[in-house]
Amino acid sequence: MRSDLHSTPPRTPLSPGAPVARVTRSSRRDAGALAPVLVLLGLAVAAAALLGPLGLGVIEYHVSGGATAQVRGGDLVGLVLVAPTCVVAAWLVRRGHPGAPALAVAPAAYALYTAAELAVAGDVRRYPGTSERWFPLLLVVLVLGGAALVLAGSRLAATAPTTMPLRRTTGWYMLVVAAFLALGLHLPGLLDAWRATPRSAEYLADPSPFWTVKVLDLGVVVPVLLVVGVGLLRDRPWARVARAPVVAWCALLGSAVAGMAVVMLGTGAAGASVGLTVGFVGAAALALALAAAVFRPLLGQRTEEAVG
Repeated sequence: MRSDLHSTPPRTPLSPGAPVARVTRSSRRDAGALAPVLVLLGLAVAAAALLGPLGLGVIEYHVSGGATAQVRGGDLVGLVLVAPTCVVAAWLVRRGHPGAPALAVAPAAYALYTAAELAVAGDVRRYPGTSERWFPLLLVVLVLGGAALVLAGSRLAATAPTTMPLRRTTGWYMLVVAAFLALGLHLPGLLDAWRATPRSAEYLADPSPFWTVKVLDLGVVVPVLLVVGVGLLRDRPWARVARAPVVAWCALLGSAVAGMAVVMLGTGAAGASVGLTVGFVGAAALALALAAAVFRPLLGQRTEEAVG
């Protein structure tokens, strides 16, 4: 009697060499809440961008002209990259794709970062505006971003196998970006702000957004990049899980900074610089290319539904 009569016949992927990930029907049901949250988050991000200074101008933030140009750049990235990424991630979630949670984390974390900044930054006594009336919309973005981050983060799994050079490149990239943010971008501003008489035009014009960005970048972004970067260089399992979403998050944040620089340069805002704009655009392009390289094997996985 043959021992393999009741064995499951092998399945052949449609694309040769593509890894197959098994997804049970119950896991699809469990992930059902994530898809609508992502769609709502994308709509809320798009609405905030369209109602803000980039679009209709209904939302006027209590900031200087230079900071308003930065908001426009951030809104542009929110409309062109973040909102569509939410929709694509929701579609992948509905399909039960194993790469969906990793992709979903990036716009969720980005929304938390930007909504927190826009909701609390500004000087109502110094600059006119209407943003306080739109606080509920920013709060919705914040809540949906947090919900999506929790739902997607709880479903993260190890990414598809990658080569050691790409893993090490990603780790060193995170460490370099962390060092640049802490020492190259923020330290000079901090040293100036600690003077008895600060001289930075950016700080003097918008002290509240200045400190808000410092808190978020130095208290959240830099530590995450340092920890995950070191973990990747040491090939820790948890770092392999965090690699894809953190790289995608960096790509969105880098694109937002590049968008801010481009809009500031185009509008002649104070603090605009051709050199910085070229540098930020190049860094954003590198971040997007690295994210594409990291996600290519992950999103290339085929899903195989099993009963369960």
